[in-house]
Amino acid sequence: MSGQPRSVDQSDRIVPINLRQSGWTPVELLISTRVRKSPYWHLSHQAGCWRATIYNRVYHPRGYVRAEDGGAAVEHEALTKHVTMWNVAVERQIRVKGPEAERFIDYVITRDATRLRPMRGKYVILCNEKGGILNDPVLLRLSQDEFWFSLADSDILFWLQGVNVGMRMDVEIDEIDVCPLQIQGPKSLALMVDLVGERIRRIPYYGLLEARIGGCPVVISQTGFSGEKGYEIYLRDATLHAERLWGAVLSAGERHQLMVTAPGHQRRIQAGILSWGQDMDHETTPFQCNLAYQVPRRKKGDYVGRTALEWIRDEVAAGRPPFSMVLVGMSLGGLPIDDYAPDFWLVSDASGGEPIGYLTSPWHAPELGCNIALGYVPVNRSEVGTRLQVHLPDEYATVPGRPDEARVCAVPFRPSAHPSARELAHARGDDAID
Repeated sequence: MSGQPRSVDQSDRIVPINLRQSGWTPVELLISTRVRKSPYWHLSHQAGCWRATIYNRVYHPRGYVRAEDGGAAVEHEALTKHVTMWNVAVERQIRVKGPEAERFIDYVITRDATRLRPMRGKYVILCNEKGGILNDPVLLRLSQDEFWFSLADSDILFWLQGVNVGMRMDVEIDEIDVCPLQIQGPKSLALMVDLVGERIRRIPYYGLLEARIGGCPVVISQTGFSGEKGYEIYLRDATLHAERLWGAVLSAGERHQLMVTAPGHQRRIQAGILSWGQDMDHETTPFQCNLAYQVPRRKKGDYVGRTALEWIRDEVAAGRPPFSMVLVGMSLGGLPIDDYAPDFWLVSDASGGEPIGYLTSPWHAPELGCNIALGYVPVNRSEVGTRLQVHLPDEYATVPGRPDEARVCAVPFRPSAHPSARELAHARGDDAID
């Protein structure tokens, strides 16, 4: 299908998702000065990075092992069995600092910022006045008056500064010279102990620690984008110290079989971790993409999007969702999907026919022995167990030109090293956590 399918209901969107099926377009990425090279860019290239994308207007490594050598499956094995290091400097750090920092943060996120203690982090969302998700960063609180947003792939700096033009709160809002590396995998704790000592064992999930690695000042959080045990190392003055930190981690990692890899999207899909711009965007509400728990039921002061979000929740509870599509997990037939999808592959109902939905994040899950995906389907096709059909490209279809079977299933597909806040909320019978 080369045109935009009109059978997929996107009537609630101003700009529909582009569902044309263009395939693997053979183009090269132009490296130029209008897109930022992170301080780790040259080090990633030395480590074997052979392809990249753009994330937050920064070049982002997305592959180290070429297909003929095993491709992403080799990187996935390193993540799930050993330990990996990711260049994620694209997670730009936006600092909000000043006497009214807590008040400002509380106004721009849906969760309760006053419950976040210094030297702790929290996964949060920022919404616009319509309830659409602008970003889903990790929020770090360094002190009483200093917060960092570790951004997903949407530039929120200018929005934050714009919000404060009207609010006039006593805060400074700027990007800072801090660039993270992620250390992910079952051997990540052992590696971090070698890097900073036994005290790393005492920081809780989403806890923070100030330390030095290779003489470089860093902030460490027990967080990550993989579903495996993991940490993030936020390097201060990164433009000055990138080589020293990178070398120190590589040296300490030798005894743990450390491998430099791209972010583990196979594993994050299994964990049900969302990717902004792929699984959601500013026209997606939390109630469409398994993030309803981020909208507080407890009393909280005013925040951007509150009126819209509370109205949407009431409409959903009354059986009148003001949207046409919701995100679900799916198990898929077909041959093993072994790379990033270049298109939002289309989904039909079990009887076939015109598409009614689309996949956002498909991949093969070797631990489950099948293909899995996140994707959008109509609300009335979202119940677990619903049978569907998926239109895979010929190289993955069981029979080229014919759709494969799919089935809606529960998310996460398999447990993470740490249960998500969503899972904990469901376990106690609530859909909100603050």
